Amino acid sequence: MLEQFGSEETARLNLVFSALADPARRAILAELARGDATVTELTAPLPMSMPAVSRHLKVLERAALISRTSDGRHRSSHLEPTPLREAADWIERYRSLWDDSLDRLDAHLAVMQERATDVEVDLPPTESRLSEKEQT
Repeated sequence: MLEQFGSEETARLNLVFSALADPARRAILAELARGDATVTELTAPLPMSMPAVSRHLKVLERAALISRTSDGRHRSSHLEPTPLREAADWIERYRSLWDDSLDRLDAHLAVMQERATDVEVDLPPTESRLSEKEQT
């Protein structure tokens, strides 16, 4: 298990999650999900300069989340879905753990609630009324 920390997959995921950690880069990816765009087009809806957007694009490109192509003087960025799919797949592997834990918690709470209901039913009427007053 520990040998996976140095694996190529782990290195790729580290780059992807690091790139996704920044809200500006997530906003850029959201724009690119609508279609390819130049730096100028990406800068328009964002409250940052073109050099700042360019720096963010370099991080996204290093994480392989985007690719860039040149057409004469225009350099367009394109969203690459594969790294996002790999990150989603990695998260999905842990979903079953979360779901199992939540299912066990639900079952435990149901048992606890059932026991609490059983105890209230067994109380004499005066004690039951007293416990209701204490709760309020």
